[in-house]
Amino acid sequence: MNSSTSPTNGEALVSPELIHRLEPLPLRARLVVEGFLTGLHRSPYHGFSVEFAEHRMYQPGDPLRHVDWKVYARTGRYVIKQYQEETNLRAMIVLDASGSMNFQAGGHASKWEYGRTVAAAFIYLLLGQRDAVGLTVFDDGPREILPARSATTWRSELFASLEKHQPGGETDLGKALHRVAEKQGRRGFVILISDLLYDPEQVLEGLHHFRHDGHDVLVLQILDPRELDFALGNEARFVDLEHKERSITANPWQIGSVYREEMEHYLALIQDGCARHNVQHQLITTDTPVEQALISLLIARQRLGG
Repeated sequence: MNSSTSPTNGEALVSPELIHRLEPLPLRARLVVEGFLTGLHRSPYHGFSVEFAEHRMYQPGDPLRHVDWKVYARTGRYVIKQYQEETNLRAMIVLDASGSMNFQAGGHASKWEYGRTVAAAFIYLLLGQRDAVGLTVFDDGPREILPARSATTWRSELFASLEKHQPGGETDLGKALHRVAEKQGRRGFVILISDLLYDPEQVLEGLHHFRHDGHDVLVLQILDPRELDFALGNEARFVDLEHKERSITANPWQIGSVYREEMEHYLALIQDGCARHNVQHQLITTDTPVEQALISLLIARQRLGG
């Protein structure tokens, strides 16, 4: 994610290092959301609920008379203007708890800690505007699926689930996404939080399953900065976090250029595939303040959907 976006007019945000040391998780989520709302108030982007609920992507079979042609004229994207009774969301947060999410470097939070903080912030925000929120935690398949509910008391159940799980084990992201999609009901809003470190073709097939069923899909790809720049110094030992018996010792400076080229190619496949399936994709690094990441996400949705 481009960390240069500063919608808070210079106001210092809570650092990622501090926010991820805070316990319990509900306090962490509340502080993130308060920072987000403060930044939103100071920016041109005020309508969180409008952005996430007023429009949805056009699906084959939708009456053309419901297309918002003003949005199409500005963006070239077909979206459906929803009626007031349709604007309460049914959101499902899908959180990756596989072993690779345990990675951290350079003093930043692990991808798991960052990802579950993002999930907690979404729970806090969406339940606060009376939307129904559910949670799925997965590795090579769903570990736990909590249905979407809108009661404010449901927040404690969702937070308890986030605090209970820890990252570990293998992932089969493609299969897990298909299994989650099969259990979803009517059209809703799916928020996938994952590092997406899996075969891009299978990831995109899983995302297409949600889109085929009419869901609006947001993908938040969480990566450590070192996974992008590979700035790891001299000789290093690399351990497979999903198969810890597998490791290799290498000099990062010798393989860095090849690694970065492969990573750029992989990210391009993911980004292009998401665009092709009308899935919003946002890359976030763990050194980005969470509230800043949420505001940047909202700005991106504003540009895409009106």
